[in-house]
Amino acid sequence: MPSARPSLSTIGFDADDTLWQNELFFRRTEKQFALLLAEHAEGHDIEARLLEAERRNLALYGFGIKGFTLSMIETALEISGGKVPPKVIREILDAGRDMLSHPVETLPHVRETLELLAGNFRLVLITKGDLFDQERKLAQSGLGELFDAVEIVSDKTAATYQRIFTRYGDGPGRSMMVGNSLKSDVVPAIEAGSWGVYIPHDLTWVLEHVDEPTGAPRFRRIENLGELGGLIDKLDGEG
Repeated sequence: MPSARPSLSTIGFDADDTLWQNELFFRRTEKQFALLLAEHAEGHDIEARLLEAERRNLALYGFGIKGFTLSMIETALEISGGKVPPKVIREILDAGRDMLSHPVETLPHVRETLELLAGNFRLVLITKGDLFDQERKLAQSGLGELFDAVEIVSDKTAATYQRIFTRYGDGPGRSMMVGNSLKSDVVPAIEAGSWGVYIPHDLTWVLEHVDEPTGAPRFRRIENLGELGGLIDKLDGEG
């Protein structure tokens, strides 16, 4: 069992909805998509069918905007019985392109917290999704210089964190993962032996929802990234 004392050397950070807004733009596009197909079905049914298509296609397309766009096209064809006009397909493609070019909006306390921790810990950005889009967002955020390493992965599992924290740090036992997804950022990091710090976001994707691992000794929850430095100091004091 890992020691109760953090003895941290490495901190991993999720990107989407932890460092910058992401799900907000998916939700807005979903509403736009539902309006495009309003003559074929009710809005809630369209959104449910789209979610099912996304769930079905994750293994093929992975996470990100490109897979989301393909799922919208597939859903439009299914709901309309293959009769969706080419104009609507064009509007769906345009919506996907708009998402891929949307300016990055960093969340509160991000830069000051990373600057506080940089130099004292190895900071690793660990994000999943489309390679080009994640690289674009990191470059536009202006945060890249604060990270010692960047890992863009197809999925986040205990094995993922074991590999990354061994490669860039001193192993999972001396590492911490910070993010808004319990399913991807917190639970598998704890399973790997790391600390898992959960920062809730109001718009976390439904497919990322699992119960909080409240019984896990290395689980912590904070309300915003600005509380992270204090949490680390507290954990060190408890040692």
